Amino acid sequence: MSGSQAPVAVAEDAPCRRRVTVRGVVQGVGFRPYLYGLATELALAGHVTNTPEGVVAEVEGTASAVARFCDRIAVQAPPLARVESVHHRELPPAGTAAGTAFTIRTSRTDGPARTLVSPDSATCADCLAELADPVDRRYRHPFVNCTHCGPRFTIVTGVPYDRAHTTMAGFAMCPDCAREYADPADRRFHAQPVACPACGPRLRLLAARSGEVTGADPVAGARALLSDGAIVAVKGLGGYHLACDATNQAAVALLRRRKARGDKPFAVMAKAAYDVRHLVRLSPEEQSLLEDRARPVVLMRRRPQPSYAAGAPRPADAVAPGSPDLGVMLPYTPLHHLLLGLPGDPDGPRLLVMTSGNVSGEPIVTDDTEALERLAHLADAWLTHDRPIHVPCDDSVVRVCDGEPLVLRRSRGYAPLPVALPLPVRPALAVGGDLKNAFCLGAGRRAWLSAHIGDMDDVGTQRAFEHAAAQLESITGVRPETLVADRHPGYRSARWADRTAAHRPVVHVQHHHAHVAAAMAEHGSDGTRPVIGVAFDGTGHGDDGAVWGGEFLLADYDRCIRFGHLAYVPLPGGDAAVRRPYRMALAHLRAAGIAWSADLACTAACPPDELRLLERQLERDLNCVPTSSMGRLFDAVSSLAGVCHRAGYEAQAAVELEGAALHAPAEDTTAYAFALRESEESGENGGGGVVRADPAPVFAAIVGDLRAGVAPALVAARFHRGVTGLVHRMCALARERHGLDTVALTGGVFANTLLSSACAATLREDGFTVLRHHLVPPGDGGLALGQLMVAARATPPSTPLSTPPSISTD
Repeated sequence: MSGSQAPVAVAEDAPCRRRVTVRGVVQGVGFRPYLYGLATELALAGHVTNTPEGVVAEVEGTASAVARFCDRIAVQAPPLARVESVHHRELPPAGTAAGTAFTIRTSRTDGPARTLVSPDSATCADCLAELADPVDRRYRHPFVNCTHCGPRFTIVTGVPYDRAHTTMAGFAMCPDCAREYADPADRRFHAQPVACPACGPRLRLLAARSGEVTGADPVAGARALLSDGAIVAVKGLGGYHLACDATNQAAVALLRRRKARGDKPFAVMAKAAYDVRHLVRLSPEEQSLLEDRARPVVLMRRRPQPSYAAGAPRPADAVAPGSPDLGVMLPYTPLHHLLLGLPGDPDGPRLLVMTSGNVSGEPIVTDDTEALERLAHLADAWLTHDRPIHVPCDDSVVRVCDGEPLVLRRSRGYAPLPVALPLPVRPALAVGGDLKNAFCLGAGRRAWLSAHIGDMDDVGTQRAFEHAAAQLESITGVRPETLVADRHPGYRSARWADRTAAHRPVVHVQHHHAHVAAAMAEHGSDGTRPVIGVAFDGTGHGDDGAVWGGEFLLADYDRCIRFGHLAYVPLPGGDAAVRRPYRMALAHLRAAGIAWSADLACTAACPPDELRLLERQLERDLNCVPTSSMGRLFDAVSSLAGVCHRAGYEAQAAVELEGAALHAPAEDTTAYAFALRESEESGENGGGGVVRADPAPVFAAIVGDLRAGVAPALVAARFHRGVTGLVHRMCALARERHGLDTVALTGGVFANTLLSSACAATLREDGFTVLRHHLVPPGDGGLALGQLMVAARATPPSTPLSTPPSISTD
């Protein structure tokens, strides 16, 4: 925080007047009543108002009181506020003309929008107490909220943040709510979503066949349906959930079939952290995340042998089959608390599956009419209400790695909080990738990442992308002068950027360069010194037309040099090889010169006719793009070890391989070793040829172990240690040749906490500084932040890489 003009030294009791501008998340969080209370306490006259650029106050009183007012603004701010800056300017004292009172004025709407909107926040303790208090007028009201909690981002239609600019505009306040809203001493003073049973919104329970269920409490009716094994579509803050009793095997299996979800794990909602202690290894950091106002889904390691005390909920096997983790979240709306039951309620489900209200691959449903149509074959009933959702916002997903949060999906509870940038950027929109899409809007030293959008191969997702981009531009006031996209020629996100650019330039950034730049940006790197980027993922378009994904790069924001990579193997059949990991295992075996013997699990998993076709395909190089993907290498080893042969969701084979490795004996320290081979031609990196990491010795060692009866868990652990050793060797070689000692670990493969933790520890023991993701996902959900930093900086760093670069923008 800083003042834009240094105050003039005056006597403490001399009259003083200042205009104070507070920027950050300061609207919709009780900031004006907070300043009202502060000014009243200090006997200051003046006024405060919301403006498009933040909260602006003018205060007059003694110089000492005005100084204390300015000093305390950020220190004692309301819980949802995030103060970025406090600027103040001296004004001539107005004396008696200023009056003696401090007032809250009507919001101003003139000027460009520069203020920040708060994310949606879980119901606070005070509101929960009212929800459960039979004598309170908001007893059991499903929409109880105040300035410290409730919906924000998902209901905002414009700025400044006033009721007229939210989806609550259509609900007239009753006299009691209006009185609270107008009382600066009330915690609902200017709480824009304020509501009660008298003034709405209102719940409805609709049955699939009979229509609206009347004559009963909608929540009680929904709880009864859930207890009977039904699937209920529940309208939340940012979209519909599909809910069922997580302890009911038949209900969970039915939801899995209806949603065409394969074996992809479901998240569960528990009433409290206590209810899952017997299911997961709950660390203090994980409990803190669970109970945080953002209320993300927290992935936690499952206990190998859960201990079920009397009455402890037991989730159905179909909740998360084959996964080493269980995703858990706690209630974050009053409706969730009611569904799980208040004290004294009849028994009902204690664990609920709460999954996005959509068919896999489609965007989450937010519109009520659309929910009845698109979810008709998925739900048995709808628990809905009449408050519109303006911005779709799926649940965020987080896990803990080495005691620190690792965001896997940054959405509800986090969006649209900006990420601070180490360097200013021109107004730009970076559109991200096609999988797990999230875009990024940037200007100056702020970057706003969108909520999770989804996979861009669905037309509905593309429409949701356009709507979200327009909405974020509206509330931030940023008008992009440049568009940034991935280099992949087939990406729909890139085509959208090209199609809608009009006369604006479109910059295309290499996929893995963007990953590395994202890690640098969130750690505050100004790019004056390059880093060693270890970018491991499943798919990224390479400069040579191959599918990259096992990359060792030398990078700053301007340049990206390929120092090394996994040796190429054919990707037989493209997506077919992704869905059937045994195809990748067979391709790697062939590249290693190892016969497809019938005793190998991957050979046995491949149908005989497909095996013959695959052999001809590889011999003739038909539809076999070369790939250096680490993600596909994990798939191959997973199938070869007999862990997973068919992937029903992204990274299933790798997730299950990580899970297998967790069961290996701790005393085993064997690691498979890659062969490092340097290309004969001088490479881009100036210190020799590009280094290729050949996994052939790894496959030979695995086959030998399997034939010697080594368990799959040991194979999985030895492979993880082998990859860790490879990362260390390659980074040490890059340091030896180029003097670099900072490593960025990035890409979706580093969502694997076993690998991430081992790589970070090994590198740090050898003196490296390690950058890992904490603010944005390591996968494609964080890609747009890196795109923005590569393409839109106002002033590029002045120190180049020490060798001729491979420019990664075109």
